[in-house]
Amino acid sequence: MEALPKSQLLRFAEQAMHLARRAIAPYSSKFSKRRYTLHQHIVLLCLKVRKNTTYRTLLDELIEMPRIRKAINLDELPSPSTLCKAFNRLDMVVWRVLLNLSITLLPTNGVVGIDASGFDRCHASKHYTKRTKLTIQQLKVTLLVDTRANAILDLHVTTTRKHDSRIAPSLIKRNAGNVAILLGDKGYDDQKVRALARDAGVRPLIKHREFSSLHKAWNARLDADLYGQRSQNETVNSRLKRKYGAFVRSRHWWTQFRELVVGCLTHNIDKSL
Repeated sequence: MEALPKSQLLRFAEQAMHLARRAIAPYSSKFSKRRYTLHQHIVLLCLKVRKNTTYRTLLDELIEMPRIRKAINLDELPSPSTLCKAFNRLDMVVWRVLLNLSITLLPTNGVVGIDASGFDRCHASKHYTKRTKLTIQQLKVTLLVDTRANAILDLHVTTTRKHDSRIAPSLIKRNAGNVAILLGDKGYDDQKVRALARDAGVRPLIKHREFSSLHKAWNARLDADLYGQRSQNETVNSRLKRKYGAFVRSRHWWTQFRELVVGCLTHNIDKSL
């Protein structure tokens, strides 16, 4: 009998394990019990987000997935609380390193769109929202998306009504080496943003708000075919919400940010398969 081909889920687990081994050491401390590795935790957390499920349901399904357990050298399954604590312990910097590494799996062309979308916070911490007098029920998520392979280069998450033109500078500075042309809508119409992009060697292609006939003329001179590729951002936003959910499951506000980074990482790995 011929061996069964690898499923997409198995290839996903192998790719996630490969990235985890490149990004982080196997154990967080020399005093670790060494029962499970950080690499295994990362793969299982990515699988949870990819399958849009709970810790308990994921572990229950893994009982019937011996090939995936073998691919990540998992001899026994952790408890749901072990995975939950692992997610809380892994810093945001680890997930950002993994996201940066995942970009190398995809072909990029340097034409990058920037756009924001909202994700519902179904389990927002009541203590946090009361203490900060927060009334916004969504997270504002700004994505940098390469238009060739729909790869997510970076993201910015905020719980405030921060304007798009104030979010763009930090994303441009962090990713100047991966961006040749920046596509943005009128929300990013700010001369400071354009100047910062040019100083970083990035060509800004951002529409002007039309307050006069001169602004209309500038918009008419934009390369329509190139600017039209900005629609890939909406495609990626829609894909993230349809596949991984339009809300965050984490109860604490600081882990909600990490969950969105894991969703972007999962998206990039999926696109590379």
